[in-house]
Amino acid sequence: MKKPERPADLSAQIAQSIRDAIVGGRLLVGDRLPSESELAEQFSVSRPTVREALKRLAAQNLIRTQRGATGGAFVNHLSYAEAHNQQITTSTLLLSMNAISFDVACEARYALERACAPLAAARRTRAQLDTLRAEIGTQSRPGLTDEAFCASDVTFHRALVDAAGNPVLSYQLAGAVEAMQPLMNMITFSARSRDIILGLHTEIADALEHRDPAGTDAALLELESYTRNLARSLLARTRGNCRAATADRH
Repeated sequence: MKKPERPADLSAQIAQSIRDAIVGGRLLVGDRLPSESELAEQFSVSRPTVREALKRLAAQNLIRTQRGATGGAFVNHLSYAEAHNQQITTSTLLLSMNAISFDVACEARYALERACAPLAAARRTRAQLDTLRAEIGTQSRPGLTDEAFCASDVTFHRALVDAAGNPVLSYQLAGAVEAMQPLMNMITFSARSRDIILGLHTEIADALEHRDPAGTDAALLELESYTRNLARSLLARTRGNCRAATADRH
């Protein structure tokens, strides 16, 4: 582990150094980290600085702490489920802070989801099909709020992704489905047709039930086209309204 070269934000640099050792395989799952005193001496910093670095690593689920005579800080076994929420948070921040356009987010999300279609068609379980059908039932309820429809939409697409039976894909797509999908839902919910979405969701569920990857892909492609065209139409209408308002003021 390298010593931090700059005095600024030493705890972050120490945390990054330890993280690099874990990712690089120099520290393995279950390995005990040196004590706070040993780390403080190694990095030539105070123990509170080391303690802050360890807190950063614990917040990322990279280490766990254990009290007692045999306690200390240990390299954690990080599961996909534990990393799930962190992936969603990171994706949401990237989208919001970097002002990613709706069109770019939509293209990325559906490209990733369509990549799951062949695997999902081959591996889907009865329980996953039941989840898809249950969400279609939820979405067809009269009087369902926009928020509830959006939440059901996310659950539907999450089940489709999980049907691929690949935890790495499920983890990578957590950001695409659970960060991008709510963004797309909230932008288009006022103008979209629930009947169209229900029809396409039904096509997706039917194709998966019949183990038809081409049918699943075709329905996802149509859903992408509908969503992107709707967003473009709404954007053009908003721009037109802004120009008309500006002309009225002058």
